[in-house]
Amino acid sequence: MTRQPKITFIGAGSTVFMKNIIGDILQRPALSAATIALMDLNPERLAESEIVAGKLARTLGAGARIETHSDQRKALTGADFVVVAFQIGGYEPCTVTDFEVPKKYGLRQTIADTLGVGGIMRGLRTVPHLWKICEDMLEVCPEAILLQYVNPMAINTWAIAERYPAIKQVGLCHSVQGTAYELARDLEIPLEEIRYRAAGINHMAFYLKFEHRQKDGSYRDLYPDLIRGYREGRFPKPSHWNPRCPNKVRYEMLTRLGYFVTESSEHFAEYTPYFIKEGRPDLIEKFGIPLDEYPKRCIEQIERWKGQAAAFKEAETIEVAESREYASSIMNSVWTGEPSVIYGNLRNNGCITSLPENCAAEVPCLVDQSGIQPTHIGALPPQLTALIRTNINVQELTVQALVTENREHLYHAAMMDPHTAAELDLDQIWSLVDDLLTAHRDWIPEWARVAQKVAAA
Repeated sequence: MTRQPKITFIGAGSTVFMKNIIGDILQRPALSAATIALMDLNPERLAESEIVAGKLARTLGAGARIETHSDQRKALTGADFVVVAFQIGGYEPCTVTDFEVPKKYGLRQTIADTLGVGGIMRGLRTVPHLWKICEDMLEVCPEAILLQYVNPMAINTWAIAERYPAIKQVGLCHSVQGTAYELARDLEIPLEEIRYRAAGINHMAFYLKFEHRQKDGSYRDLYPDLIRGYREGRFPKPSHWNPRCPNKVRYEMLTRLGYFVTESSEHFAEYTPYFIKEGRPDLIEKFGIPLDEYPKRCIEQIERWKGQAAAFKEAETIEVAESREYASSIMNSVWTGEPSVIYGNLRNNGCITSLPENCAAEVPCLVDQSGIQPTHIGALPPQLTALIRTNINVQELTVQALVTENREHLYHAAMMDPHTAAELDLDQIWSLVDDLLTAHRDWIPEWARVAQKVAAA
């Protein structure tokens, strides 16, 4: 009997995300009889995910075997692929803290999960848990591929490569393929007629080429059309999924840099010092910047999930639609040898020659039975390299803090953040980091905690 793959989900209580990935997996013949091991510390959410996974398998007529675990090592034992999706500290208290404490200093954010003080704190909470997964993998499934869907993606990927270089890992995001869809929608061109090539770092990769296939087989550069449409007020079209989030920041940056970035405008507004400024409400209005957007989404997602969970429990079958995630494509290519191309985050290792060797780069990758093989890009245009480096500074210092257990580097990371540095002075930055470390003391390593201040007698 041919051996079937084992696919382990750590953080399987992220049920909606898990549903999309498992739905993709079970639609692939080579993976449909896999063992699916679901692991989560929340028994209620784990039970909900088990129900969903089982109904997905029945809907598709797949022979998958569904297991549930509260013990991480048992879930990982013998795994071929490990999918990780969790949020350490959750929406409450940690995401709320990452927004509310900086507000006391006048520092406003939109998403706060990748860069800035919010991204630094999220990395500090998250990386130790990812390292523990790596430790267990080296013991019980050393050949498995780690598919990591956790933010801050670049910090996480970099930190794993620093501490556990033997782990086969890739950080996965849907921003490259998702933005391509958005631009195709603005241009009213079928996505399948567009060819693109992107590279950079997670949430700050740029389309180096964005082209339309012509009837004669040649390709036409679409950048002039995008710039013209923006200047004429035709682009961006209203969002197809969130009216709070127009796409004006990225179009504006296209006119300044000559290239379109692959992560959303609400993200990009807080990766740079140009758009969120104290005393400049005109910028917020002009570019439609949704301050405090991530907490709003969290609340909406929690409410939406309550209804979905109830519906899934009652339903005999669950509708399955193919997602834009790369996980099942990677698994299928590694397991069968059928090649595919994905965008992944890995140690740079010279793929982008204008960025540091050890940073986490996002580049196109070939996937087959040899695993995930990143593509050589060469040097990026100098203006893109310069902007990306401002984000890499923050990532590198956060990783250094984690690897060396040196709290000073957390302050250094915050002072190098473009948005934070544009808004706060050095004393404010140090005090803000202290306040965040104190507020997060139950969720971060002991070396990073700030001693509680004792009131004078």
